[in-house]
Amino acid sequence: MARRIAVLLFCSLVALTVSAQTTLNGAGATFPNPIYSKWFSDYHNQHPDVQFNYQSIGSGGGIRQVTAGTVEFGASDGPMSDQQLAESKIKVLHFPTVLGSVVPAYNIPGVSQEVKFSPDVLAGIFLGHITNWNDAKIAKDNPGIKFPDKPIVVTHRSDGSGTTYIFTDYLSKVSKEWSDSVNKGTAVKWPVGLGAKGNEGVAGVIRQMEGAIGYVELIYALQNKITFGSVKNASGNFVKASLDSTTAAAASMKQMPPDFRVSITNAPGANAYPISSFTWLLIPTQWKDPGKAKIMVDFMNWMLDSGQKEVQTLDYAPLPQQVVQMEKSKLPMIK
Repeated sequence: MARRIAVLLFCSLVALTVSAQTTLNGAGATFPNPIYSKWFSDYHNQHPDVQFNYQSIGSGGGIRQVTAGTVEFGASDGPMSDQQLAESKIKVLHFPTVLGSVVPAYNIPGVSQEVKFSPDVLAGIFLGHITNWNDAKIAKDNPGIKFPDKPIVVTHRSDGSGTTYIFTDYLSKVSKEWSDSVNKGTAVKWPVGLGAKGNEGVAGVIRQMEGAIGYVELIYALQNKITFGSVKNASGNFVKASLDSTTAAAASMKQMPPDFRVSITNAPGANAYPISSFTWLLIPTQWKDPGKAKIMVDFMNWMLDSGQKEVQTLDYAPLPQQVVQMEKSKLPMIK
């Protein structure tokens, strides 16, 4: 009898614990998913009654779901446009979380050296003007490399993607033809190329097809040992993506706008990697559940302090301190 009472008591305690747990649902960018997963797990370990459920579905999906109110927070690698903010059913704030980079990844048979890409070459390849690896424009930037007579196979994301936003934002700044004909966005009408879903899809095409080139996130390229090249920056230097060169791009930012919607692609600075970007959490100002709003604010404070100390372990760059302080001043708007 005593044993049965003990079992019932234990079950009651477990049920009470489960019912007391609060879950915050979010969706969006794949780019920061590794660090978000770590943060949400670490925060849960410190606060067992709080669970974050984050679906890594791409920036476009994150924007759609948070503005429709189907999730409690979203995430995007590209800031929402003025039109998207105006059409949103709820007021959404942008909070930068980390910095990352997008890299040109390739599979060129017979080439073991690091390939350098100038802005006009990258734009030319993705516009479909440069179609073979032995093109004179590619050779000009890479003396000493013998490129094969091999067709270039372009691959790009087929899903709505913040990675695409960052890459096309960069191309729009360095190529007038790209800006006029394709422009920037989480999804664009690509002039050429094979579409693939997610970083894994693009990486799969690059691995499987000789002559392929595409764009993936730096962390994905590093973790999966995918070959990628350096890119010529606004100062005329070829720079490879790294924590330091990404941080250098952020350091070039003279002033962060009050709404945090800023682009740092093609940033000035001798050591700045030109395809770098902030990534944002999209958080509503008004919450149906004040208790959840309080948890979100507490998490954000934790992320801006303790969480920033963890980002370099996953090849992201931390936020500049002045941005951290600006964000903390905006957190009281979440209610």
